[in-house]
Amino acid sequence: MWNSDELEGKGKQIKGTIKEKLGDLTDNDSLEREGVVDQAEGQAQEEFGKARRKVKEAVEQARENVAGK
Repeated sequence: MWNSDELEGKGKQIKGTIKEKLGDLTDNDSLEREGVVDQAEGQAQEEFGKARRKVKEAVEQARENVAGK
């Protein structure tokens, strides 16, 4: 199950892609660069969310293993 960081990160990536393409179409270099930055931030946030989720899953698994013994 995705967490909020993963979802927000994916949303930033989509928003960034739209900004980048719109900036390209309108020859607005500033908007295009802003889109690229948004995509990078979104990717980082999504990856952080994935790592956080994996740690949580590992902790839950460890608890189950300890409780099962």
